[in-house]
Amino acid sequence: MVQDALTQKQTSPGAKSIPTLKNYIAGKWVESNSGKTAPNVNPANTAEVLCMTPLSTREEARAAIVAAKEAFPKWKATPAPVRGRMLFKALHLMQDRLEDLAVALTKEEGKILRESRGEIQRALNIMEFTAGEGRRLRGSTIPSELPNTFIYTVRQPIGVCGLITPWNFPVAIPIWKIAPALLAGNTVVFKPASYTPITAVKIVEIFEEAGFPAGVLNIVMGGGSVVGDEIVNHPDVHALSFTGSNDVGCALNEQASRRGIRVQCEMGGKNPVVVLADADLNLAVEGSVLGGFGSTGQRCTASSRVIVEESIADKLIEMMLARTKKYRVGDGMDPQVDMGPSVDEGQMNTVLTYIDIGKSEGARLLTGGKRLTDGERARGFFVEPTLFDNVTMDMRIAQEEIFGPVISILRAKDFEEAIEIANNVKFGLSASLYTMDMSKAMRFVELSDVGKVHINSPTIGGEAQAPFGGIKATGIGPRECGSEVFEFYTEIKAVYIDYTGKKRETSIY
Repeated sequence: MVQDALTQKQTSPGAKSIPTLKNYIAGKWVESNSGKTAPNVNPANTAEVLCMTPLSTREEARAAIVAAKEAFPKWKATPAPVRGRMLFKALHLMQDRLEDLAVALTKEEGKILRESRGEIQRALNIMEFTAGEGRRLRGSTIPSELPNTFIYTVRQPIGVCGLITPWNFPVAIPIWKIAPALLAGNTVVFKPASYTPITAVKIVEIFEEAGFPAGVLNIVMGGGSVVGDEIVNHPDVHALSFTGSNDVGCALNEQASRRGIRVQCEMGGKNPVVVLADADLNLAVEGSVLGGFGSTGQRCTASSRVIVEESIADKLIEMMLARTKKYRVGDGMDPQVDMGPSVDEGQMNTVLTYIDIGKSEGARLLTGGKRLTDGERARGFFVEPTLFDNVTMDMRIAQEEIFGPVISILRAKDFEEAIEIANNVKFGLSASLYTMDMSKAMRFVELSDVGKVHINSPTIGGEAQAPFGGIKATGIGPRECGSEVFEFYTEIKAVYIDYTGKKRETSIY
């Protein structure tokens, strides 16, 4: 099955062959006819080319959309519990391939192997929860003001869904889009990020082996300006779910909204950790460092701002500095490493540029701030874990998403000022508070302008059965994950039944 998705090509006589991935359209693995590819490089070792990624054409994207449209009527008619059983089969196949997926994820995205395993476990949890929803796609019964009348609602699928996913969680995010879309009875055209095509192909292979019918799930790889644009604007795509940057997400929403289709965008974050004077500082330090440097800071839920009450700021900073200096940076396949590389040179340079901006704005660099080029790290895109102190909320490093291992520390005179600083950004995804004062904790829950709040835990957590998403510039449309995800992937139909079938005098009009 794996070989079906690959074309082996040698770059030169005697050289090791580099596989070129294929698209999956209408139940078949097919080579792109564009003649264009891009190398998929290991960000920890740029000498290692993992595969060649096809840069597919608009015509190939259209073929996938046609296949999904043709498969939709039969898939819609398949009972939801049956669709759920197929998801359970895919779940078991993914469980068996956890280590293979984790290694592929680490090699092409860069995060450390234990984080890759954790991501795949989250994907498994989402698949398990979603599969069970096949027996719980509930409607409701509603009392009528008319006699002998029964009102109820049913959930029905939308049609063809275009799913555009990012590189930073290349297993979990596709799964939390694909699984509910299919469970609800929709068909899918999936465009993964170009940096992480191998994990995307492995996911689709699992669904293929689980027996999902031809055309129900299709994958087309290529650039956003070609494949992505075709998915967004094609008249037979009725819903679009996107995760990525604000600029791209807002542009996609604008285009798709002109057609009146359903749109869901999960975008950036600038998530605060607030540490009050009564907090367990050891717990707060571990949560802040894990949230800020885990996954190399390349996550929308990263803890990029630590807001601390002035009375304990020096102590907290001393502890964070000591903990940060212990962080080991290197190839994610090394079990001794705590943090891997940026995903590519462009992202690394973005991080380094923001570090320079922070210094020019007057923030005090406590540690880090440089590219690591010693030994084997010279072949990768490694940046030191970086801490800034004396950051003010008007600075760019306190306002803009960096997507790298940079934590800005801001000082607040009290709880009220900490809340003001925490909310003073355009984003609204996640926030965390460390305190033993449950009165302040509940006020924080009420006052935080975010979609997700953590008390005495990092900003980065999430569970399959809970909704995920943000407000303000972070999110557009209904939430992902949990039961709430079906608010996006289904339509509600209200049904009125007069079970007498006789003319009556009363009317609701």
